[in-house]
Amino acid sequence: MNIPFLDLNKLNAPYEARFKKLFEHFLESGTYILGDAVNNFEQEFARYCGTEFCVGTGNGFDALRLIFEGYKAEGKLAEGDGVLLAANSYIATVLAVMHAGLKPVFTEAESKFFNIDLEKLDPPDTSVKVLLVTHLYGQLGPVEALSDYAKKHQLLLIEDASQAHGAEFKGKKAGSFGDAAAFSFYPTKNLGALGDAGAVTTSDESLAKTIQSLRNYGRKDAQHNTFIGLNSRLDPLQALFLTEKLKDLEELNQKRREIAKRYLDAIENPKIQLPFYAGSTNHVFYVFVVLVENRSHFLDYLKADGVGYGIHYEVPPYQQEALKRYNQLHFPVTESIAQSCVSLPLHPGLTEAEITRVIEVLNAYHA
Repeated sequence: MNIPFLDLNKLNAPYEARFKKLFEHFLESGTYILGDAVNNFEQEFARYCGTEFCVGTGNGFDALRLIFEGYKAEGKLAEGDGVLLAANSYIATVLAVMHAGLKPVFTEAESKFFNIDLEKLDPPDTSVKVLLVTHLYGQLGPVEALSDYAKKHQLLLIEDASQAHGAEFKGKKAGSFGDAAAFSFYPTKNLGALGDAGAVTTSDESLAKTIQSLRNYGRKDAQHNTFIGLNSRLDPLQALFLTEKLKDLEELNQKRREIAKRYLDAIENPKIQLPFYAGSTNHVFYVFVVLVENRSHFLDYLKADGVGYGIHYEVPPYQQEALKRYNQLHFPVTESIAQSCVSLPLHPGLTEAEITRVIEVLNAYHA
């Protein structure tokens, strides 16, 4: 039995008939940029996340960059301001900071939430204006402690919620804990489009209006531009698809949690460190990440037994060639995670036989 890490065709197959009807509606509408489809999704997703506003964007990278650009346009951030973020964040998060003219300030991660290690976090210097929290792998970071830190040091709290659609803590969902949040709807996400798409959620009306302008060349109206903006509008066809899939997100996230619980209860192997999970809705298991000492040996073993895998992520952003100015940095925990992390198949399309097989293969592993 070969078990792919992820099968997007399988995950989208139940929507095929509905998507075809939506495309026909889209084609007949004559509105191919923004319009009612985008407005409707923005309203539905804001309602789902528990925020006042949602602004659709071309992708998750632009969503995060537009938050920073929005705050710059409003005078709350300035060129060169520091953004505190975990050293194990995905590189797109760091690039969004840099493209907005801000400075990433890396800090050590911890291996429970795979988030910022607040115990190792010194008070930020005066150049730091933002605490950027990435809810990695589908798990909310320690949001109360992070929020307290941001308030104590008068920092904007921004969420990169691109991997945590629907994750919830004390009745609040990802995207509603900070001043603003960025989402990606890349096809692999728990709420995935059939192409690139993203969104910003916030309850700050002024910021939402500024980002609405910035995503569309900084336009005030058809003939006047207030800001130096971008072209990053949510495609209405993707908005239609996302609105349809949003209806099932809670159910599909619960399926992910149930599969994760199966893994956690049944996998018993001292050579494999399983992820922390409190058994609550704070995790939506975008990926199921284990840590192993001899990763190359483990991957060869998985290949031989037909179990697909992913690596999230092998090279920390500060070690990338593209970010040479940061290559001298050293974060032992982050680097340990990068050298040992492996993502196993976990998605709502897995069959009972596939789940059982993954468990059997992992329990039989020995380094």
